[in-house]
Amino acid sequence: MQQSPIDIDRALGFAIPSRSARGRVVRLGPALDAVLAAHAYPPAIEALLAEALTLAALIGSTLKDPTAQLTMQTRTENGVVQLLVCDYRGGEVRGYIDFDAEKLAAAPEQPTLFALFGQGYLAITFDLAATGERYQGIVPLDGETLAEAAQSYFVQSEQIPSLVRVGIARDGERIVAGGLFLQHLPEGEVGRERLHTRLDHPEWEHVAALGQTMGVDELADPALSLETLVWRLFNEEPDVRVLASTPLSRGCRCTGDYIASVLAKFSLEERREMADERGFIQVDCAFCATKFPVPAEADPVA
Repeated sequence: MQQSPIDIDRALGFAIPSRSARGRVVRLGPALDAVLAAHAYPPAIEALLAEALTLAALIGSTLKDPTAQLTMQTRTENGVVQLLVCDYRGGEVRGYIDFDAEKLAAAPEQPTLFALFGQGYLAITFDLAATGERYQGIVPLDGETLAEAAQSYFVQSEQIPSLVRVGIARDGERIVAGGLFLQHLPEGEVGRERLHTRLDHPEWEHVAALGQTMGVDELADPALSLETLVWRLFNEEPDVRVLASTPLSRGCRCTGDYIASVLAKFSLEERREMADERGFIQVDCAFCATKFPVPAEADPVA
């Protein structure tokens, strides 16, 4: 019996010119496993990071400059999660979560977003390396999911009608996550009204209604190609243009040379104070949980 092809660790863009809309679909599998494998997270925290990494891939893969970076970070008050950070650059995603194990143990098995973050906020930052520009928007962590918070960011901060959906499926020890990101273009074509002034534009309402029919199980099903997902949603539209595809992978940027360049900024006396009893400075990468023991007496490479 022939098995269905697997479509995973990929982002695909598309456009619907007749509706002045654009979108992106992503699916993460092995890349997600590589990030999560570095940490022994409980199921609730693991699922939260999977959702955050999917959002980072969805939003980050819209950046045209491969050197540009998207960073998502939460700010929390009295929640289970103390810090969540993930980013995307050039098709690579990484992330980690710092959480209070005691508070998590006291929370429900499937904690709400409020239980996880309390009065929390989500900051989304775009660093455009080519131009040196940096943009950041902050929205409350309201609603039931991180996806809803990300959607609110674009509606409130960018004033762009948007729809964000994320689906997560667990198959034994492995997790597959998929996402859909739809937006109405900030401006219509020449001679048409500026669409960003109307969040209830009928063209956008049509696109959003179709997007909401996409099941979370479909998003996280690797047997369904990303092109098939787009076709299922918009096969009745007169013109749907599939754009470039981006491969996705886990990409932590910690290296021995990078660590050495950071330590080079400290004096020998300061490095000695940071060293353990064996004379090594223990540098841990929170993203990939790799430890870098660096001799304090060595001359760091600048």
